[in-house]
Amino acid sequence: MSLDAVNTRGLVLLGCGKMGSAMLEGWLASGIPARVVTVIDPYPSARLEELTSDGLILNGDLPNGPAVCVLAVKPQMMAEALPQIGDLAGPDTLFVSIAAGTSIEYFEAVLGQQAAIVRAMPNTPAAIGKGITALVGNEASSDKDLALAEALLTAIGQTVRLEDEGQMDAVTAVSGSGPAYVFNLIETMAAAGTAEGLPEDLAMRLAIATVDGAGALAAQSPQSAEQLRINVTSPAGTTAAALEVLMAEDGLAPLMQRAVAAAADRSRALGS
Repeated sequence: MSLDAVNTRGLVLLGCGKMGSAMLEGWLASGIPARVVTVIDPYPSARLEELTSDGLILNGDLPNGPAVCVLAVKPQMMAEALPQIGDLAGPDTLFVSIAAGTSIEYFEAVLGQQAAIVRAMPNTPAAIGKGITALVGNEASSDKDLALAEALLTAIGQTVRLEDEGQMDAVTAVSGSGPAYVFNLIETMAAAGTAEGLPEDLAMRLAIATVDGAGALAAQSPQSAEQLRINVTSPAGTTAAALEVLMAEDGLAPLMQRAVAAAADRSRALGS
């Protein structure tokens, strides 16, 4: 589905923090003009102020019947923020929430069960068009609504539809929070390289390029991540020596399981 409805009727972005900003940059890069976007944010960034010169509406009057309203405020701020867009809760506006742990039922209680609501979980690589977003709609959202949400979210990366909303906490823990795990991996790889005698800038450059290249290879290769790992591991070689540590009983696998479980538990707590 095209984004003609957004370009014609407009898009409202409620909240423009790190994730909202990442999505906004992705939309602008994909060709959505700034002039059709209305941003509501109490603490606008210098970048948002700059975009007003391109026509972006910042904390101004809301458009009548926008195609989409994206809810991107933090979950703990949602109750305070939602009344600002309550008048948009008509049959022609699709609501897309990216608030972690905030259920569709919560939004239906505020916006009404007749409102088309899609709950989505993107991640910050959206800012460069490399995000991935999982989404699921309520009963009031039609196939057309889901297609519009997908078209909007495809502008910032890949999309996947969930079978049910219950999967969203796990998605949040794996891909929503996941970029931070990768950034921490880069930090720790670089620090380990520095400990082995490399200059800090060189160690960081090697770590970033390695993670970037390995991720691209995993994305493009028909082989599984397991097989790609096997391919690069020579018996009794340097990689095998490192993997003996990472794949030990107390190595990376149980640590990652605990980390993802902690994030999923937090997501559930935010929704309770």
